[in-house]
Amino acid sequence: MSLAGKNIIVGISGGIAAYKTLSLIRLLVKNGANVKVVVTSNALNFVTKLSLQTLSKNKIYDSVFSEINDYSTEHIALTDWADVMVVAPATANIIGKFAIGIADDALSTTFLAFDKPVFIAPAMNSKMYENSAVQQNLRTLIERGIYTIEPPIGELACGCEGKGRMEEPEVIFELITGFFLNTKKLSGKKALVTAGPTYEAIDPVRFIGNHSSGLMGICIADELANRGAEVILVCGPSAIKSKNSSVKCMDVVSAKDMFEVCKQYFETADITVCSAAVADYTPKQIALQKIKKKDNDLVLELTKNPDILGYLGEHKTSEQFLVGFALETENELQNAENKLKSKHLDMLVLNSLNDQGAGFGHTTNKISILFPNKNTKHFELKNKTNVAKDIVNEIANN
Repeated sequence: MSLAGKNIIVGISGGIAAYKTLSLIRLLVKNGANVKVVVTSNALNFVTKLSLQTLSKNKIYDSVFSEINDYSTEHIALTDWADVMVVAPATANIIGKFAIGIADDALSTTFLAFDKPVFIAPAMNSKMYENSAVQQNLRTLIERGIYTIEPPIGELACGCEGKGRMEEPEVIFELITGFFLNTKKLSGKKALVTAGPTYEAIDPVRFIGNHSSGLMGICIADELANRGAEVILVCGPSAIKSKNSSVKCMDVVSAKDMFEVCKQYFETADITVCSAAVADYTPKQIALQKIKKKDNDLVLELTKNPDILGYLGEHKTSEQFLVGFALETENELQNAENKLKSKHLDMLVLNSLNDQGAGFGHTTNKISILFPNKNTKHFELKNKTNVAKDIVNEIANN
C-alpha cells in the first residue's frame, strides 16, 4: 500500500534501539509518507540530526524553545498536521512521562497535545520492562487507547536474552500501513457498541454490579471509528473514556437505561457489538432511603432485566450484523455455541475466566470467535487494543 499523502510523526527517545528507527523512517518516506521527526535530547546521543533530517527530508523538532522552529507552538502545529504518531523506541522514561502527563521536552509535549492514533514501540532491558511501574504505565496507556507494539524476546544490548528489544522496523512499518489500509474500510457504516457494567440500585447508596471496566468495548468502539464507522457507544459506569473524538458516547447506569438507548439506535445500525456486562437481575424494589444495618439478615428479591442481546437478535434484519460476547467459567464452547444460536447472532466473542489474563480487570484478553457456520477462530493472549483489532477485522471481513 502507498502511504502517499499520509503525514506521520516519528518520535524517538533515548535508547540504543534508536538506530533502527532510521530504517523505519526510510521505509515510510520510500512509500510516500511525509515524515517529521521529534526527538528527546537523549535520543541524539544515539542518532544524529543530520541523519534524521536527510532521511525524513524535514527539520528535526528537538526543543520546545528552539529559535529555528517554524511556529512558536511547534508541538501544536505538528499535531494538527499529522495523521498518526509512532514513538520508536519508547523508553521506560518516556513511557512514564506519557502515562503521568509530564510534558517537559519536545516529544512528551507533542504526545500530550496529540489527539489522534499513537503507536509506541517499547524498548529497554527486560528487567526494566518487567518492572511493575513500567507495566502499570503501559496498562494506563493501553486503557487510553494507545497502540502498544509489544517487544519480542531476543538478544538485548547488554548481551542477555529477554523481552524488551524494539520490534523490527519492517514489522512496525507493516502495522502502520495496515492501520491506514483499514482506516476507511467501514466508512459509511453505522455502528452501535455497548460496554462496561450496569449498576442496579438497591438503595441510594448501594447497587448490584460487576467487575467490568468497559475497556474491551471502548477499544472496539475506537477501532470501529478508526476504520471510518460512525459509532455510538452506550457505556455503563466506567472511568475509561473513548480515545477517538468522533465516537458519540451515551452514558447509562442500569440495564433498563442501556436497553432503552439501544432500542433507540439499533434500527439504523449496520453493525452492533454487545460487549457490555449487563446485569441479568435487578432488585424488585429500590429503597428510597439508605437501608440501615439490622441484626437480622437482609433478603433482596430480584427480578429479571430485559434481555438486550435477545431483543436485538429477534429484531435484526438480514442487512444488520450482530455481535455478542460470552464470558464463561465452564463448558465454554458449548455454552457459547448455544448463545450464538439462541440469540440469532452473526458472531460471538468468547472469553473464559479460566484463562489467565482474560476477562474483567485486565488490560489483556484471550478470545475465541464463533460463527453460525460452526467455524471457530482461536487467538492468543493480547492487549485489548489488539484484541479489538482482531474482532473488527472479523466484522469487516464478514
